[in-house]
Amino acid sequence: MGGFGSGAVLPGGIGVSKVTVYDVATQAGPPGGTPHVHLACAEGYYVLAGSGTVETLNTKGYTETPLQAGTMVWFEPGTIHRLINGGGLVILALMANSGLPEAGDAVLTLPPRHLADREAYQRATALSGEGDARTTAAIARRDLALQGYADLRERYESDGPIALASFFAAAIRIVQPQLADWRHRWEQGARRLADATGTALDALEIGDAAYLERAEVGRLNAPTESGRHGMCGWLDIYETGVTRA
Repeated sequence: MGGFGSGAVLPGGIGVSKVTVYDVATQAGPPGGTPHVHLACAEGYYVLAGSGTVETLNTKGYTETPLQAGTMVWFEPGTIHRLINGGGLVILALMANSGLPEAGDAVLTLPPRHLADREAYQRATALSGEGDARTTAAIARRDLALQGYADLRERYESDGPIALASFFAAAIRIVQPQLADWRHRWEQGARRLADATGTALDALEIGDAAYLERAEVGRLNAPTESGRHGMCGWLDIYETGVTRA
């Protein structure tokens, strides 16, 4: 019967990253991350240290959720979100589908001219340079996304949920070339483990312990990548074995 795998995939096929949220102030407000949306994955934040806020906007409305050590908040695909760093904010990001959000399932809320097509979006979001230069580029990208985010919030206030429709349509067009890779990650991660659970339940019903004898242990002693410039901050990433198709 099918098993749960080699131990390389985390329970439930989730992905994990430690995020040290950007502490560089915006052009018009407090420091924080880049507003963006995921199209296929739910995401959760567990606050490790510091304090702040996560702003969320979806068709149900705009909310602000205070964050402090021990807080956990999560949201489904279609929820635009942005972290505000109130001081020393560090979170553990829990992502569906083997960390698919860090593998492309994220679209920034750029102004419409940068969402016209995939090439325009990639030009606007690409980061260059190293060290401080790369940080400067990441912050410039964030501030550009904040312009589009402010417009979305303003239009939502006047027009309601329909204000998000054009952004969602543009986001879908941008990510469509990536869908084969996303499907592969889902099949080899969350779907495979869910199927393995069903097979285990079948075995338990007939008293078959064979799958228990194949159990393994997985371990990562340290992040597989540290200090990457992400959307919300500097990332320590734990790659858990599901690679690109």
